[in-house]
Parts: sequence; C-alpha cells; structure tokens
Amino acid sequence: MNKREFLRTMSGVSAGLVFGPELLAQYAHVPAAQVADDEPFWAAIRAKFKLNPDYINLENGYYCFQPEETLEQFLGHVRHVNYLGSRYMRTVKDEDKLRVRTKLAALAGCSPAELIITRNTTESLDTVIAGFDWKPGDEAVLANQDYGAMIDQFKLQARRYGMTNRFIDVPMDPKSDDEVVQAYANAITPKTRLLMICHMINITGHVLPVKKICDMAHARGVQVMVDGAHAFAHLDFKIPDLGCDYYGASLHKWLSVPLGAGILYVRRDRIAGLWPIYGDEGKKPDDIAKLNHTGTHPVYTDLGIENAIAFHEAIGVARKEARLRYLQRYWSDELRGQRRIVMNTPADPTRSCGIANVGIEGIKPADLMKTLFEQHKIWTVAIDSAGVHGVRVTPQVYTTTAELDAFVKAMKSLAS
Repeated sequence: MNKREFLRTMSGVSAGLVFGPELLAQYAHVPAAQVADDEPFWAAIRAKFKLNPDYINLENGYYCFQPEETLEQFLGHVRHVNYLGSRYMRTVKDEDKLRVRTKLAALAGCSPAELIITRNTTESLDTVIAGFDWKPGDEAVLANQDYGAMIDQFKLQARRYGMTNRFIDVPMDPKSDDEVVQAYANAITPKTRLLMICHMINITGHVLPVKKICDMAHARGVQVMVDGAHAFAHLDFKIPDLGCDYYGASLHKWLSVPLGAGILYVRRDRIAGLWPIYGDEGKKPDDIAKLNHTGTHPVYTDLGIENAIAFHEAIGVARKEARLRYLQRYWSDELRGQRRIVMNTPADPTRSCGIANVGIEGIKPADLMKTLFEQHKIWTVAIDSAGVHGVRVTPQVYTTTAELDAFVKAMKSLAS
C-alpha cells in the first residue's frame, strides 16, 4: 500500500477516536510537522463537524461553519441573552465583552487596549481608511489584488478629499522577498501616507513578507495597514511581530466563529490619529473604544468567540498551520505542471499555506466552478480578476485527503 492509499484508508477511522484530553495528551510532544499528515488525529477533529454529505466543501475561505460543540455553545449564548433581556445588556454585556476581547488580544499577542471586536475585516480596515485625516494630494499605495471593499473605500476617499491612490501588481510567483518589497517601494513617493497590504492574498493564497514591507515603508515615513482576513487563526504569528500599524481580520473564516465577528488592531501610538466613524464624545482620543461604537448589536456572537478560541487552541495553531499547508501542497503538487493546468499560487511552499488557486486553459473560471459542482459535487469559488483566472480552493481542518484526491481526479479529467 502506498502512502496516498494509506491516507485514504485512515481518513475513515474517526469512529474510534475522541477529540479530547486523551488524544491531545497523546500528541502533546509530537512536533506539528509530524502531525500534519497524521490522519487519525485529523479524523478525530473532523468528527466534531456536522458535514453536508451532498458535496465536498473546498470553499471555507469565505466562511467556515462551527464545529457542533461550539455551535451548541453559541446557541446557549443566544438563549441566555434572550432569557435575561435588557438586564444582561445593561449589567453584564460590557464585562463579558472585555473578557472575550482580552482573550482575543492574547491570541493576537497584543494589549487589549490595542484591539476591538468588529463585524468583519471590511469594517475594520474601512474604519482605518475613513479615519485618516486625508488632504488633497495625499497618496495611498495598494495592490490590484487587494480586496474589493477596501479598494472601494480608498476610491471613496479620493472622490471626497482629493487624495490619490497608486496601484501596483503583486508578483504572482516571486523569486525572492525583495521582489515583492520592491514592487511596493517603487510606488511610494514623498506624498504617500498609507500603504495597504495583504498578509495572505485572498484570491491566490500568496503570503507576503509583511515585516519586510513594514520596515521598508516605515523607513520612508509611511504607515502600513494589513488585511489579515485569511491569515488570522490560519498562520502561527503575533500581530506586533509584523511591525504594522493597523491589522484587520475576520473571525468567521479560519477561527470558525459565528458570522458577524472580526478584529481591528491599532498600534497604541496610532489610535489618537484616527477619526471615529461614529461620534462618541465620552471616549478619550487615545482610547481604541472610540472606534467601536456598535450600538445595540447581537452580543451573543461576541460570546461565541470565546468557545471558538478554546477549540482552536485545543488543536494548536502550529498544528493547524502545518495541516493546512500540507493539505494545500497535497493537491497542488499533483496538479502543478500538468498539461493545461494553470497554478495561480507561488511555487515556493513557504509563500502559501492552506489557500491556492488553480485554473484550466480554455475554461472560464465560472464554468470551471459550475462544472466541478454539477458534475463532481465539489464546491469552490471562481476568481476572474486582477490577473487571476481559476477557482480558489480552501480546505479546512476537517478536510480529508480522500476529498482532495477527488478534486485532483476531477481537475485532471477536465484538463484532458
């Protein structure tokens, strides 16, 4: 039996395992890289999710549903808040939210005074973009591969305040970090005030050398805002180590939090310089809470974050990153170099993790996505912009190698 056949066989052994203290103790001292292809371990985690048997879900990057355990805990929070009503909102809510925010800050490696809970990455980063005191002639640098909602917000500031946006193209398959850093450096002028970069580009999975870009920009007096929508709870890092000024992420993606939660990190010395979107005169200029005037909102979503963090930390972020990287290379290495197959993710394995994008020459991305689902029962998403033409593939910790084998088989068949 070869390795691939062995992995397919082991993907079905979850019935005999329980993802609990006993299993975690068994793997406590095993290096993350060795756990990456340990199918019994990941089968035990898969058993924690209720999966739709009608199709293979390879589109977790948009939203990854919760495991059953955290889903039930979330529903418990909904019932609890509903039971207490306004008494909860007036007497308990703020204390609970501070506790959750403190745990999120610990996960991010920053102070709770530098982090707030938002609804998603768009809200987080748009708060920063709109919070800048733009003047006519000011410039921002961003990439065509950045997320559309933030690009739109920059364009809005340009129309409103007369600032200018300078766009670059991120190299698709760079030979070095310097190639990426230089692409941004070339666009900076003495008028540049803010640089936006992705930690992980959402359409390709390309992981950028964030610290090097930040160091370069800061040396030129430019602040850096990072879109971490796909990196937070996916890669093993702490936000302050990146050296950025602002960082936004969604929690409903790789942390599997209920829909409607994100984070915004603002370096402490940058808080006072941002205008809040909503007026809140009760907050000091250097209090990050001034950026977080939420009004009456679904507070039970915030409570669900705490349970999602517990599940994430039980797996271990290093194990999770190693597994996601392994799964991506498992299928992409099989397809890379095949006739008519076009890989839109860097070949260097250090420049990507769980996300990758692949296309087939002569097949439009939308048609490829439709065919994969209708003929092969595999769910992906089509990307057809910014020089990227293919489907984005985003497995999760519950994904099996057998499911990826099915995807590889389908792609080879369509390419032939």
